[in-house]
Amino acid sequence: MAKIEELGKSRVKLEIEVSPEKFEEGLDYAFERIKDDVEIKGFRKGKVTRKVYEQHKGVEGLYEEALQHVIQQTYIDAVNEHELPVVSQPKIDLDVNKVEQGKPFTYTATVAIRPEVELGQYKGFTYEKPQVEIDEEELKKELDRLREQNAELVVKEEGTVEEGDTVVFDFEGFIDGEAFEGGKAENHELEIGSGSFIPGFEEKMAGMKAGEEKEIEVTFPEDYQAEHLAGKDAVFKVKLHEIKKKVVPELDDDFVKDLDRDGIETVDALKEDTKKSMEEQKEEANKNKAIDFAVGEASKNAEMEIADEMIQEEKNRMMDNTKRQAQQYGIDLDTYLQLTGMDKEAFEKKLSEDAEKSIRYNLTINAIAEKEEIEVSKEEIDKKVKALADQHNMDVEQVRSQVSDSAIEQEVIMRKTIDFLVDSLEMEESQTEGKEEETE
Repeated sequence: MAKIEELGKSRVKLEIEVSPEKFEEGLDYAFERIKDDVEIKGFRKGKVTRKVYEQHKGVEGLYEEALQHVIQQTYIDAVNEHELPVVSQPKIDLDVNKVEQGKPFTYTATVAIRPEVELGQYKGFTYEKPQVEIDEEELKKELDRLREQNAELVVKEEGTVEEGDTVVFDFEGFIDGEAFEGGKAENHELEIGSGSFIPGFEEKMAGMKAGEEKEIEVTFPEDYQAEHLAGKDAVFKVKLHEIKKKVVPELDDDFVKDLDRDGIETVDALKEDTKKSMEEQKEEANKNKAIDFAVGEASKNAEMEIADEMIQEEKNRMMDNTKRQAQQYGIDLDTYLQLTGMDKEAFEKKLSEDAEKSIRYNLTINAIAEKEEIEVSKEEIDKKVKALADQHNMDVEQVRSQVSDSAIEQEVIMRKTIDFLVDSLEMEESQTEGKEEETE
């Protein structure tokens, strides 16, 4: 039997006693793990008995492996005994000096558990429904963006480097007269004004002519990713080969035909198709906003004590996801943060806030699902499995072998609960829309 003590803020301490017999099982396990590698004079390798091993090596050599095995087993038994909804790794406290073969010993395991949720109001909130209509200014911006995407770079035969031009040049960087690693390139392309080079560099290329050579003085930022360059003054020797000007196509029927979109060959048809696509995107964005509002309001009204360990576990998961995302771009976390304009301290703070928010949302949704008795049928699980199979181009059997029905059931319950909360919103028309109608 394990004693349990509630520590508050959804944390408990388990005091667990290990019997001599249980520890003996652990010693047997530890010896089985090493016996094939044991070498003792007079015995063939792997043929030594535990008794002989202890006579020559001492039983204490088995303690570490035995304790790990026994603690893992007895901890799980204690969690199951008290039906604890554990949400973090346990903190084990054991005085190994008190562990002795043939005698019982105790240890404690402090662990975070899923908090109880006391729901407040969670449905029937008043929500201002955002507008879906796309106005002419929004449509124009989207069409301009489309034209920018299809712009061509044309070599400037005359003139100098201007904002928005793309330049092709060689460069080599020097610090205190010495060339530094990674500071040299040939035929490098750079869009002036993109801010992708060292601050001040692009501005100092403005006014250069093709064929011109120039020395550009800059200072690396103090937080530059390469620490040996951070804050250093540098001189770049630059040779400009070519200047390219961006030529944005006119919005006419020829441009539309060049896009090669099925059934769309005129400006009017493009406008109609683009507007429809934008409305669909805004509808989806508005749906997500309604979800955030409905779940957010329900979460604000719910009371729960979330253990720090639970937040840290979620924070670690989010951190791992961010690192994987950075790796997909072939960069490390520090570079990723620089590109997003966020320092480590701000990133850590935001991660903690997002982790706690995510936990509150999930706990609130689960509590609502339980209170509203939201259930999932076998047909709904089968439908979700089929959707996953189609999404990942897999067979249904492959999906079932990789994802348990219980996990799918939980996901479907969460989605149904979210839909329930959104459907319960009391929708009001956007004040903006109302004002427009009054004006008309």
